[in-house]
Amino acid sequence: MPFSSLTAEELATQPANWRQAAALAPAAAPVLPQRGERVAVVGCGTSWFMAQSYAALRESGGHGETDALAASEFPVGRRYDRVLAITRSGTTTEVLELLERLKTPSTVLTGTPGSPVFEVAEQTVLLDFADERSVVQTRFATTALALLRAHLELEGALPPGTGRIAEAAVDAEAAVAWTVPAELVAAEQVTFLGRGWTYGLAQEAGLKMREAAGAWTESYPAMEYRHGPIAIAAPGRAVWAFGELPEGLAEQVAATGAVLVHEPGGDPLADLIRAQKLAVATAEARGLDPDRPRALTRSIILT
Repeated sequence: MPFSSLTAEELATQPANWRQAAALAPAAAPVLPQRGERVAVVGCGTSWFMAQSYAALRESGGHGETDALAASEFPVGRRYDRVLAITRSGTTTEVLELLERLKTPSTVLTGTPGSPVFEVAEQTVLLDFADERSVVQTRFATTALALLRAHLELEGALPPGTGRIAEAAVDAEAAVAWTVPAELVAAEQVTFLGRGWTYGLAQEAGLKMREAAGAWTESYPAMEYRHGPIAIAAPGRAVWAFGELPEGLAEQVAATGAVLVHEPGGDPLADLIRAQKLAVATAEARGLDPDRPRALTRSIILT
């Protein structure tokens, strides 16, 4: 089928990408965080949000204490057994500078072979099958998280209620085929909510809308939403919840007149694909090109 943009084309490959990542997990396992290690997961932008989701999954699954940090904010004096960095391009300045000065063992997930990160990381896992030409990240980010989830699956360390990647890929196929409702494309504002590991997904969904469509979006932990942010909900706006919905929140959102988007029973990572599709559809409805987001480049390289 023809795609409206490169971003739309690349996001549609995610079910296959996740299956390939799951198949790679046994070979990658020796260089990924080991059970009981104290781990810092770092990244920038989208990669930082994937780090947040993985950290919550790993720690709540009993695999080990895990912090998720923006690479630029890494507490150099804090002790870790391993630093795991996520960087699609392998050229992001903050990640490279951090890895250069670290004395802690490091592993990097990257999509670009031969990039500078190979010179400063002790171990690398190459996900070049999920690399992208797009500026806006979609499939690389979710494939990196799929690999890390698959590793936790192998270790018997998935939190209760978290599905296997094979099941998530099936849900992802349904998400790729999903038609974006017109009322969401027309929404003046969208707030994304998540709990536990899905809060990172909510953060990423909001970023995708801002990057691709210049849209007004916000993201919050779902239980925090009633502590002020719900005041922005109104007719013509939307609230999108990933994963578990707190009791009573659906009724409170309905009372504001906002549209509630919630996919109960499906894998939240697959639900992120729907948010990616909304970002593309919103950009196109506004006459914007999602492949050429304003003021952004594929990698942030500082001089």
